[in-house]
Amino acid sequence: MVRRRKPLLLLGVVLVVVLSGAWTEANRPVRGPHGRLALALFRSVSDTLPVLRSNYFWTSGRCAGCHGRDLLGEASIDPANGRDVNVVNDWRSTLMANSARDPFFRAKLDHEALVNPAHSEALSNKCLSCHAPLAMHEERMAGRPPFTAAMLDTSVLAGDGVSCLACHMQSPIDAGHFFSGDLHFDSAHVYGPYADDQIDPNIMQSFVGFTPGFGDHMVNSEVCAGCHTLITQTVDLQGNTTGDEFVEQATYHEWKNSVYSANDVHCNTCHMPRVEGPVILAAEYAFLPGQTPFGLHHLAGANVHMLEIMKANREALHIPATEEQFDSTIARTKAMLMQRTMDVDLDPMGRTADTAFFDVRLTNRAGHRFPSGYPSRRAFVRLVVRNADGDTVFASGLVDDTFEVLGHDTPYEPHHDVIRREEDVQIYELVMGDVNGDPTTVLERAKTPLKDDRLVPLGFTTTHASYDTMRIAGVALNDIDFNHDAFGAEGSGTDVVHYHVPVSGVNGALLATAQVYYQPIPPAWNAAMFAFNSAYIDTFRTMLGQSDHSPILVAADSIGLGPLGVAASSLERITVSPNPSLDGTAEIRFASHERVELVTVYDARGAVLSIPTERRNNSLRLTLPPVAGVYLIHLLVNGSPVLKRIVRR
Repeated sequence: MVRRRKPLLLLGVVLVVVLSGAWTEANRPVRGPHGRLALALFRSVSDTLPVLRSNYFWTSGRCAGCHGRDLLGEASIDPANGRDVNVVNDWRSTLMANSARDPFFRAKLDHEALVNPAHSEALSNKCLSCHAPLAMHEERMAGRPPFTAAMLDTSVLAGDGVSCLACHMQSPIDAGHFFSGDLHFDSAHVYGPYADDQIDPNIMQSFVGFTPGFGDHMVNSEVCAGCHTLITQTVDLQGNTTGDEFVEQATYHEWKNSVYSANDVHCNTCHMPRVEGPVILAAEYAFLPGQTPFGLHHLAGANVHMLEIMKANREALHIPATEEQFDSTIARTKAMLMQRTMDVDLDPMGRTADTAFFDVRLTNRAGHRFPSGYPSRRAFVRLVVRNADGDTVFASGLVDDTFEVLGHDTPYEPHHDVIRREEDVQIYELVMGDVNGDPTTVLERAKTPLKDDRLVPLGFTTTHASYDTMRIAGVALNDIDFNHDAFGAEGSGTDVVHYHVPVSGVNGALLATAQVYYQPIPPAWNAAMFAFNSAYIDTFRTMLGQSDHSPILVAADSIGLGPLGVAASSLERITVSPNPSLDGTAEIRFASHERVELVTVYDARGAVLSIPTERRNNSLRLTLPPVAGVYLIHLLVNGSPVLKRIVRR
C-alpha cells in the first residue's frame, strides 16, 4: 500500500510543479506589466466583433484587443479632455465598417445581377473588391476562384467590411497607382503614421504576427485611391460589352484636381481629424509612450440617411455596434455635412415693378466634388421669397410628400444659370446615360454622363491631366458662373444661380431664404430597382419605407430687400464672398452703377495692410495675407464709407 502511494505522491508533486510553472508562465509579463492570462482576460471581455485569422488577414476583433477600449482607462484617451478615442469603437458604426451589410448596396447588387444574370459573378467580384475587400482579396491572393455574392452571408471576412487591415496592410509602393478595387497588400506588414523608431514592433508581432512600420501612404490620400476612383465596363441593353468605360466615381482624382492636393490637405484631414495627443496606442500597455498626432477614426461623410437606416435595423443586419455608437457617427456626419461642406451667400441684386433679383452663390468647401461618390447622390437649392406679412411670394425647390423635388423634369432636371419660374429648380447631380443616350440607374449600362454639374472643389480645372475622369457634362459646361470667378478664371469651386423672381403687385419689403439640401437616395432613383424582387431588394424596400426620407440641410442664408422705390443702403448693396475665404482670395461685388473704391484693409489689431487688388466691371478682387484671422475692408461707395468684415481661414 505504501509502495503504491509513493508513485501517486510523486505524480502529484510533478503535476503541482507543472501547473505552478504554467501559472507562472501565464502570468509572466509579456513586454509589459501583464501576463498572457491577464491579457487574454482583458481582451476576451464581451465584444461582438469577429476574431478570425485567414491565410493573409485578421478580422477587426483581433485588432480590438489592443486598439479597442482600454479597461484600465489609460490607452486611447485624449489627454486634453479625458475622452475615450479608441479607433475600434469609433469605426464600428461607420459606413466603412458596414460596407458589406449596407442594405442599399445589397439590394443594388441584386438589381445589377438580375438585369444581367450572366454577369453576376463578375459584377459581385468587382463590387465586393471594395465592399468586402478582405474576403475578395483573400481568395484572389490564394489563387482560388473569385469571391461572389453567394459567399457573402457566410463569410466572416466579408462581414468585417472595410476593416483595419483593408487599409493598414495596403502596399506603400502601389497605393495611389491602382484603382477600381485593385488593392495590393503586403501580407507581412501593417502600416501606420508613426516613424519606425517611435514604435515597438515586438508587441504587434507577438499578437498578430505582422511587423508594424511607417507608411507615407497612410498619412496622405493614396490609401483611399484604390476604391474611391472606380471605372466600370459598359454593356448595351442586351448585355453585350461595348468596349466603353464609365467613371462611377473619381473622388480621389477630384481631390487631385484641387488646391488641396498641393497644400497638404488630405482625405484624413477632414475624415479622420487629429488629436494632438499624446495618446497611448495599445490597451493595457500603459508603459508605452504616447504618440502624436493621433487620427480619430470617425470616417464621417455625408450619408446620414443610410446611417439612420442601419441604426434602426442593426439587429436585423447583424451590425456589431450600439445605438449610442451610431448616434455618435450620425452626429459627426451631420457636423461634417453642415459645417465643413459648403457656404451659401444670398445677395439681393435689386428690383423693378415686376421682378426681384437675387443671386445665390454656392462655394464648395469639400476637397472633392459635392456630392461625390455613388451616382445616386444629389443636392438641390431651395429659394423661398416672402412678403412683409410672411406670405410666400415665390418658392423653388420644395418637395412633395414622397420627398421628390417639385418641378423635377422628366427624365431629369437640366442645369440652370437663371431661374424665373417656381417649376425650375437647381439640382446638382450625375445623370448616367446608356448606349442610346437615355438616363439609366443600372451602373453596368452607364456609358456617358448626360449631366454632371456637381460642384467641383477649389482649384479644379478642365486642363488638369486627369480631367477626363471627372468631366463636367451638360449645360453646366457652358455656364460662365460655374467654377469661374467674376474675372472668368477657372477654379473658383463655386456656382452662382441667378433668380429673377416675379413680384407683380408686391410693393413692400421682401425676405428671401436660400437653402441647400442633400439627398443620398432620391425617390426616383429606386424606381427601376423596385420593379424587381429579391430578398435584399424587398428588405431594403421595407427598411427605406420605414425611414425618414427628409433631405438634410447643408447650408443656408437669408437677406432682406427693401420696398419698391426705396433704395437699398450701401451696406446691403455690397457683398463680399466667399466669406470665410479658404485661400485668401475674395470678391467684392456691387451693382454696375455703383462707384466703389477700396480705401484700405485692416487686420484684427487695426494695422493697415497693403494687399493686391484687381478690378473688373462690378467686381473687385483682393488677396488677403496668408495669416488666418479677421480682416476689415474699408470702402467708399458713392462717396460714403462702408466697412465689411471677412474671415481668412
